[in-house]
Amino acid sequence: MQLSLFKRIWQKIKQFFREVRSELRKVTWPSRDEVKVLTIIVVLFVAIFTAFIGVVDLILSRIVAFIAK
Repeated sequence: MQLSLFKRIWQKIKQFFREVRSELRKVTWPSRDEVKVLTIIVVLFVAIFTAFIGVVDLILSRIVAFIAK
């Protein structure tokens, strides 16, 4: 009983990885240039958004400090 359960689980694991491999072959991978451009875009967006959140935080903290006085 234990052995058959182990075999079934092992077969399901193997089938899962076969399907994963099959799906990964279908993926259209981006070129190196596309990856570079998109990485730069993401980094710039994160930097800009971080600066925006920092400014908003600074303004709100000063407002709260002013009200708390």
